Amino acid sequence: MRANPIVGQGTSLQQWQASRHLAELPSIDILSLVPPGARAVIVAPHPDDEVLGCGGLLQVLAAAGRPLQLISVTDGSASHPGSARWPVQRLSVVRPQESAEALRRLGLPMHRLKWLRGGFTDSQVAAQEAQLCEFIERHLRPQDVLFATWSEDGHCDHEAVGRASAEAARRVGASFHELPVWTWHWATPEDALVPWQRARKILLSLEQIARKRHAVHAFASQLEGDPDAGLTPVLAPYVLDRLLQPFEVVFL
Repeated sequence: MRANPIVGQGTSLQQWQASRHLAELPSIDILSLVPPGARAVIVAPHPDDEVLGCGGLLQVLAAAGRPLQLISVTDGSASHPGSARWPVQRLSVVRPQESAEALRRLGLPMHRLKWLRGGFTDSQVAAQEAQLCEFIERHLRPQDVLFATWSEDGHCDHEAVGRASAEAARRVGASFHELPVWTWHWATPEDALVPWQRARKILLSLEQIARKRHAVHAFASQLEGDPDAGLTPVLAPYVLDRLLQPFEVVFL
């Protein structure tokens, strides 16, 4: 992983909108990736990554009646280091609650959603990668289609989750696809580090984008910083702009 590439305001929405690579990406029907009879398994490093990375994808799958399993690897309690307003104990309770509300806002059938909490340590997932791989493997079936954050996404937890998920899928024989999340921050539009040849767009309707936007605003803790601790919001407006485009990207 590059040394902490998630600094500053990153690459602007306008730069991405002018990207030749993004403009030329072929689109794909998510229901062709998760055919009838298959289950989609989404592995989120922190509560909110499942919505930020694939909130539109989840809506499409839920509307089509595809079975869904969500694995939340950590509780996200390390998002505000040194904050008195958002201490670890508060975040460990609040962030999973925010995630549940966000999923409800997406219209997911919460009574049928299988949701597992991994209990791994936020910001320390790489040190527990072997255990995480085994945890994911135990909850996978060969016919599953697994989605996880890209193994080069720029955040240490995202990358460890990507590697562990890929290995678990390989062991079980499940399909595996990657989702960029923080890539939109540090990468440049024509960046050769991004596997554009594997990238496909999942086009979203206006209603799906609106639902995703509404869901993202359930993450109150991430929309707030803590000036007393010198912390800006994790999900600042310029971050959300990049994540609420009329498509999502998946690496095949």
